[in-house]
Amino acid sequence: MSQKKSPKIAKKVSDIPVQLESRIEQLALDAPCALPLNDADKAMLKTEIKALLKAQNAQIVAHFYVDADLQSLAEETGGVVADSLEMANFGAKSTADTIVVCGVRFMGETAKMLSPEKTVLMPDLDATCSLDLGCPADEFAAFCAEHPDYTVVVYANTSAEVKAIADWVVTSGNALQIVTHIKEQGQKIIWAPDRHLGDWIEKETGIEMLRWQGHCIVHDEFKTFELEAMKKEHPNAKVLVHPESPADVIALADVVGSTKILINAVKTMDAQAFIVATDLGIFYKMQQLAPNKKLLVAPTADKETACKSCAHCPWMAMNGLQNLASCLKNKTGEVLVDETVRLKALKSLDKMLEFSRNAGLVKK
Repeated sequence: MSQKKSPKIAKKVSDIPVQLESRIEQLALDAPCALPLNDADKAMLKTEIKALLKAQNAQIVAHFYVDADLQSLAEETGGVVADSLEMANFGAKSTADTIVVCGVRFMGETAKMLSPEKTVLMPDLDATCSLDLGCPADEFAAFCAEHPDYTVVVYANTSAEVKAIADWVVTSGNALQIVTHIKEQGQKIIWAPDRHLGDWIEKETGIEMLRWQGHCIVHDEFKTFELEAMKKEHPNAKVLVHPESPADVIALADVVGSTKILINAVKTMDAQAFIVATDLGIFYKMQQLAPNKKLLVAPTADKETACKSCAHCPWMAMNGLQNLASCLKNKTGEVLVDETVRLKALKSLDKMLEFSRNAGLVKK
């Protein structure tokens, strides 16, 4: 897939083949959403899940992008709702026997790699990520082998096998600090897989990286022209953008950052309205912390195009109360990671967590 490039275009290290792009798009379109439920069914399932969690000494680790019912249930039962960095940190420190990851596959794998003695379950093991799918381990390994003198930095949104190739794992919550640290060591960097996040980090840190050309199907769909129009309609609204978005969308932002940074911006800024360019699952936590503020979904499609995700990850939407109850009751959806792969990947994961704890990015 990847070929050696001339130094002049070395930054564009690999293009995702059209066939793989098409497969990712089709998987996104085919991803089954969790079934809608009425209030009575929700209450019944929540009661059942709470009893199962207590009986099994289990905790829910939920991402900001999953359904609000799952986020509230995690909070009510001693679990956590967090970004991928804090999810990893919480799971590693948890004294629970079972961790139930409400999110996507790489998050479940990370929890298992950090806590191999624990049972790690997911409501649906098929809940994946376009960034993970767009960075096949064998092809990425072949590319890295062409550049043996580079430090390999991979985003958390990758498989266990890709993490096993890496020197560092990062999240959007610590990528700037870790890349800056690597730059200060005088090292050259291979970055994978998100091209937009990599581009933003390059501009913020001043380091050029050899970049894998993956992208998130949610954040890649935010549209500049329509965002400019929305800003004119809401001139007092602040624009919040996740750095997985295209550069021209990031250029319109008042705040750029991880999910945690964007949530904090809504809580602390004086503005009363916000245009939010990230997964709309984040609105639950934003509205919880700032109930009187107005939140607007940034536009994801224009008249000529139809979005594949419409500001919500189709794989995050596969998590629901019904399959959460089922995985606990029937012990289905267990996440397993090959031990050889786990031990290799653990080196880069442990480095990330140690750095983040020492830098005060997560709790020690």
